[in-house]
Amino acid sequence: MIEQTAQPDTFVIQYSLGTVAARVLRGRRMTLQKPQTRFTRSGDVAIAYQVIGDGPQNLIYASGWLSNIDVLWENPGYNRFLSRLAENCRLILFDKRGTGMSDRDVGVPTLEERAEDIRAVLDAAGADKASIFGVSEGGSMALMFAASYPERVNSIVLFGCRPCRAWKPDWPYGQRRAEFEKGIETEVGNWGDFSQFFNVIAPSAADDPNELAFFNRMIVQSGSPKTAERLTRLNYEHDVRVLLPTIQSPTRIIHADGDQSVGAVEAKYLADHLPNAEYLEITRVDHIPWVGDAHQVADLIVDFVSKPEKPLQNDRVLLSILVTDIVGSTQRAAIVGDDKWREVIEEHDRAVMRALARCNGTLIKSLGDGVMASFRGPSNALAAASAIRAEAEKIGLDVRAGIHTGECLKRGDDLTGLAVNISARIADIAYENEIWVSGTVRDLVVGSGREFSPLGAVSLKGIPEEWPLYKLVS
Repeated sequence: MIEQTAQPDTFVIQYSLGTVAARVLRGRRMTLQKPQTRFTRSGDVAIAYQVIGDGPQNLIYASGWLSNIDVLWENPGYNRFLSRLAENCRLILFDKRGTGMSDRDVGVPTLEERAEDIRAVLDAAGADKASIFGVSEGGSMALMFAASYPERVNSIVLFGCRPCRAWKPDWPYGQRRAEFEKGIETEVGNWGDFSQFFNVIAPSAADDPNELAFFNRMIVQSGSPKTAERLTRLNYEHDVRVLLPTIQSPTRIIHADGDQSVGAVEAKYLADHLPNAEYLEITRVDHIPWVGDAHQVADLIVDFVSKPEKPLQNDRVLLSILVTDIVGSTQRAAIVGDDKWREVIEEHDRAVMRALARCNGTLIKSLGDGVMASFRGPSNALAAASAIRAEAEKIGLDVRAGIHTGECLKRGDDLTGLAVNISARIADIAYENEIWVSGTVRDLVVGSGREFSPLGAVSLKGIPEEWPLYKLVS
């Protein structure tokens, strides 16, 4: 049933969840009632999500910074923006772990965990594949998911996104640490009054007291000051540049030419380094998509995700590769004899398989005195390496391990590619009972609580350039 509200340009649509809820009638803008909030689990964390619309294309929305899916529907502009998306898509919303209606006290999430949250929500919503819409820092988790689960992604749309926020010698567009810390101090010190922040991200609405009041309320109900600080610090450390060449999904980068938060050069970097990306720069000042001419942004999203799906290569995927090696295996075998050594190796192999099962790893091959295994993300690879090392010590073996995350080429049940070679070379030079990782692994597990000791830039046999390596400490 369609019921017209008191506003002449608005309809409220009465609907059941999953039913087409909105249609454009005589050019009038639609708004929807808040859909039912449901929950699914990603590991031990409850993730809140909503589904609305029954269009042919699933579209999952990875929002920026903080959100609360039970509150955002109250804002007319946000409501119209989401309603426009739901007219042609089956729209899936969720609150990231630690925010909104999802479990709050969950520590600092890694990009890998956030990607797993997207997977869990898609599973719960019955969506085998979806297009992803990432806004601001939501773009990083969207890209991580697309790199880790390419078979589940139809296309990607990014709005107000960049690959890296922090200044680095090879990333001069980033924010200096001192400036970042000053912003954190202002953010936490003025908690509840986000007028300065709102002026930057939504200048077209900065003079509207209703818009500011809504934004203040939504942020306060999306997370605590401590949560916001933790997430902001985490987002500052994210660097997804290494992921970009591995993502084959068609991608549209939308950038507002007047965006004061993200520069055009940062957005263009994404388009230049994603293999199948296009860049659209629009005349607009707002960093968030649901203020200003939100209908224009929604149309650009719907237009792109509605295009027929193109067949893409599915033999390339981002994986974390673990290579282990039993140190001194030849000498040990000579001392204990063949029969006893066979028993030791069989016990070692059983321990390896238990670790891989617990950590969702896949055994690629046995290397005689070690193994090669793959993982969807580096956190599980690190956990498996630690478990294998601990079990090996119990049976008197010294194991070393190397881990790298990168694009791999699937050849039947085997994997090849530079990422495989780098992992093997790292394992070759690691010390006994130590786990060494590439800088890529270290960057991707920011927020995990794991500690690493820098080993410096190292030349790896047969691998171009020097690679920064780290030793897992805890």
